[in-house]
Amino acid sequence: MKKIISLLVISAMTLPLLANCSSKPEHTLTPVRLNEVVHSVFYAPQYVALELGFFEEEGLGISIDVGNGADKSMTALLSNSADIALLGIEAGIYVYNEGKEDYPKAFLQLTQRAGNFLISRVDEPGFEWSDLEGKSIIGGRLGGMPELVLEYILKENGFTLGKDVEVINNIDFSTTAGAFTGGVGDYSVEFEPVATTLQNNGNAFIVSSLGEASGYLPYTVYMATDEILTNRPEVIEAFTRAIHKAQLWVAEHDAAEIAAAILPQFPDSDLESLTTIIERYKSQNTWKEDPIVDEEGFTLIQNIMETGGELSRRAPYEDLIHTDIAKKIVSK
Repeated sequence: MKKIISLLVISAMTLPLLANCSSKPEHTLTPVRLNEVVHSVFYAPQYVALELGFFEEEGLGISIDVGNGADKSMTALLSNSADIALLGIEAGIYVYNEGKEDYPKAFLQLTQRAGNFLISRVDEPGFEWSDLEGKSIIGGRLGGMPELVLEYILKENGFTLGKDVEVINNIDFSTTAGAFTGGVGDYSVEFEPVATTLQNNGNAFIVSSLGEASGYLPYTVYMATDEILTNRPEVIEAFTRAIHKAQLWVAEHDAAEIAAAILPQFPDSDLESLTTIIERYKSQNTWKEDPIVDEEGFTLIQNIMETGGELSRRAPYEDLIHTDIAKKIVSK
């Protein structure tokens, strides 16, 4: 019965999409090259916009490349291999501090919490961060936001890195799960759907959320160069409208409905697992309901970078954040 209901839900959501696609011939759409840092359920509103035809409704034809790292997504943006990049805002702060004249700016915030989870080899229902004393954790790339947030949480809990706890950060992002299942580390930090897949396979247990432990911050944003923001504002505005529609849609629908909508984006997953993941993200208020990059969260991001020793100077909010279009859309 559950399978029949699920199929009906997916069919009901697919019909409007087919109608939208048929009413907007592909050749009439304005092409937009989007580079996303990774392909993850963490970015569910973006996939809702894709699958439910919100971009097509705005006249945009989206093509997507995966950067597999904020540094690589930023390189795509700077080299004009992408028009827009979805990535961690820290990458933009680094470029700004290098003094580049046409540095990219963040114009739309997608997530407001870190999207990764701490996994353990054993079930720890009463886990506390203090339990990590004397343990080793597979973290992320030095200078990247996953690693910086982990270090920030550890330091906030009184740990001295390298003394009280070992953080392993010489493993490529795409191979951390394999390293963990291969016996490296007592814990690992993983995004979804990897964390839930490992748990379902009996290889790990999700014990804590880095998003809940670190607080609200503009973890993932959309960025573009001034050339795009200035010369193609209609594209940026249409893109922002599409994502905002998706933000509101996600806020108004439950995890099962969202999972049914984005399932085509994750062919190796199943509806039940996807629903579990999305419910976990929704319960911690992961996704913003408006596109405006918050100044308070931007300050916290720089606090985290400063704590990690990765900030040469603070970037002014008004220099790096482009809010005009987002505010215009929200005000309508």
